[in-house]
Formats: sequence, structure tokens, C-alpha cells
Amino acid sequence: MKSYTIQEINEILKGVIVGNTSQNITAPEQLEVANESEISFIGNKKYEKFWSASKACVAVVNEDISIEPGEDRAFIKVKNADLAMSQVLELFAPPTPLFTIDIHPTAVIDPSATICNGARIGAGCYIGPKVIIGDNTTIYPNVTILDECTIGKNTVIWSGTVIRERCHIGNDCILHPNATIGADGFGFRPDPQRGLVKIPQIGNVIIGNSVEIGANTCVDRGKFSSTVLGDGCKIDNLVQIGHNSKLGKFCIMAGNSGLAGSVTLGNGVIIGGSASIKDHTTIGDGAIVGAGSGVTGDIPAGKTMLGYPAVEARDALKQWAILKRLVNESKK
Repeated sequence: MKSYTIQEINEILKGVIVGNTSQNITAPEQLEVANESEISFIGNKKYEKFWSASKACVAVVNEDISIEPGEDRAFIKVKNADLAMSQVLELFAPPTPLFTIDIHPTAVIDPSATICNGARIGAGCYIGPKVIIGDNTTIYPNVTILDECTIGKNTVIWSGTVIRERCHIGNDCILHPNATIGADGFGFRPDPQRGLVKIPQIGNVIIGNSVEIGANTCVDRGKFSSTVLGDGCKIDNLVQIGHNSKLGKFCIMAGNSGLAGSVTLGNGVIIGGSASIKDHTTIGDGAIVGAGSGVTGDIPAGKTMLGYPAVEARDALKQWAILKRLVNESKK
């Protein structure tokens, strides 16, 4: 079992220790359930009230903390407790699944594929013709990568993921289990004789560097050219990204949200959980779409939108307040 003294942890966090404890720290845990040998964190002043009932011996806290740690307990004060706690979690992270051999003998790899130095490929994988797998990339069991795809360096692809033909994944990416990259876009047109006619989807998907794609998320290939995810985008589980959508750098999409076809997101856009974005919509840099909202038109940079259909957040809150008042008055 890993354990550290508070001083050893602070060597990494480079914070200020307030109080003292001789207890060795064996794990991180949330305040309410931590025991006497565990470290927790207080990332917001509203959680200070839980410290007195917690058994944690140490908490990573923001510099503006207004309580004292107490007897035989300590705080590590830092500028950003959330970021600091991520470093603590890295300290205690268990090892990733073991590869006893770099390329498992049950993996099927086309002779024309290129497997670069240090790449690891698990059992039951399929690597198609002319695929390139970059240096030190890890592909866990039962992944399918079809013809002419490229995967960058230091990327991790978890089991069940399917990357269809001609798609390109950058360096330092993480694709969680059962992600699907490059399935056909949803394109059909009615025809009096043939019913719904499928429109061929002949494009691909291009994913930049340091992108993370959640489990069971789908990124559809473009109809003509490419569906693009810029560097640093973080996509949650169960997200749908429609064909020919373009995401700038460092966008965030929370679980169950979705983009219809040909949506454009600027840099740093945040899409809340279960939000839906209409096709051919443009959302400007830094805009935020609240959870459960429905966007039906373009959004300027920096705006925060709420509701269905989505309007500026302050207008949505006013509308909800008026509606609540009308409902209450009708009950009198």
C-alpha cells in the first residue's frame, strides 16, 4: 500500500502546511467518508462546514480558508485546491492494466500497417491496411482500427473502441471504452419511389492533440470533408457529435449533450449535460450552454445561454421567475 507523510505530499504541491499531523497518508477520499489516515480537499468555502465531522487527517484547501484544522490535523494551503488534488490523485493512482507482451499474438495486424516504437496492442485487436500507430501508443484489447487511419504518439485507446477508415487521431489522446469514431453521419432524403434514400458519407474525422473522448461517445464522419475536434477538447460519455461539425480548441461537452450536423464551436465553448445544438449553428468563443438547453440559433462569443429554446441566462432566469409567480398566483 502506498503511503506518504504530509511533508512528502507538500513537496509536490508546494503549498503551505497549517497545523501538524504525524499520521501517514494512505489514500485520498471525499470529506464525508474519509478515515483517519486519508487526505481530502476543500475546494469551496461552502464545504468548510463538513470539516469538523470529517475524520480526514489532512485536507488540501484554498488559500482563503476561514477555519483551522484542529488538533493533530493539518491543511495544505494552495492557490487552487481542485488542481492540487489532481496531483494527489496521481500519487495514489493504481497501475494501468498489465501488458505482458507488447503485441498480443491474437491481435490481427495487416502487413501494410506501421506500428511505431513502443506501441502496445492488446488481445483481439484488429489493425487494418495502411494504418499507422504512433510511438508509445497503447491499444487495449478488442479495439478495431480500420483502413488508412493514423493514431499519434502516446495515445491510449480503451477496449471496444471502433475507429473507422481514414480517420486521424492526434498525440496524447484518450479514447474511453466503446467510443465510435467515424461512423456514418445521419443523412437521408425522402424519395417518392424509394422511401428514405441514404446519402453517402465520404468524409472522415480529424481529432487533434490531447483530446479525451468519453465512453460510448460517437463522432460521425463528414459527408464531404471532415468532422474536426481541436486540440485539448474534453468530451464526456454518451455524447453525439454530428457529421461535419467543427470544434475549436479546449471545448467541453458534458454527458448526453449533442451536436447536429455542421455545428461550429469556437475555442473554449462549454456545452452542459443533455444540451442539444441545432444543425448549421455557430457558437462563439467562450460561450456557455447550460445543461438541458436547446440551441436553435447562433450564439455570440462569451454569452451564457439557458432554456429551451435557449436565451441569455439572465433573460431565462427572469422568465422562470415570472412563470413561477404566475403559477403561484393562480393557486390563490
